[in-house]
Amino acid sequence: METHGVTKAKTLDELIQILHKIFASDRINVEEVQDVMEAYDSNVDDWKMYSKFDKLRYTRNLVDEGNGKFNLILLCWGEGHGSSIHDHSDSHCFMKMLQGELKETLFDWPKEEGGQMTERSHKILKENTVAYINDSIGLHRVENVSHTEGSVSLHLYSPPFQTCQVFDQRTSHKTTAQMTFWSKFGERTPFTTTATKENN
Repeated sequence: METHGVTKAKTLDELIQILHKIFASDRINVEEVQDVMEAYDSNVDDWKMYSKFDKLRYTRNLVDEGNGKFNLILLCWGEGHGSSIHDHSDSHCFMKMLQGELKETLFDWPKEEGGQMTERSHKILKENTVAYINDSIGLHRVENVSHTEGSVSLHLYSPPFQTCQVFDQRTSHKTTAQMTFWSKFGERTPFTTTATKENN
């Protein structure tokens, strides 16, 4: 179904099929991807099999590998859970709210290490809206500031990446974080004892 020229997915599976078609091309139209993701009305029955919460931290749950062109990941944020300040390894990052709200805080890239990070702006992301960021826009932190309910967001990264840089807000010191998945395609991934930082 088309709405104002945008193909509207009725289900998450339809959304994935549309995204595969869009990403078959080597040229990415950011607005088209945003519009298609926004046109999908979140339905918990579509994505509950990927929805995995953890008491201690937010989880990253792989939904689709996008033929190597993108990763589609469901993030589940318990009350008060948040990410570090981080970059996106030269990738496009789209984030659609499926349930609840998240606060996104934008930061400038630090000019040098040793000073406090400069906060540029923040906004509340509401259900069914889509946010976009890439490294030319800046760095961000995402957090569920609610003390009463969890939030769920659907993230698309193109191209997929295995590591990103995380930044200390007080010192702007950066370290490299490995991207890990709490589950893949609805199945829990093997538990590892090595300390991993999960960032979106």
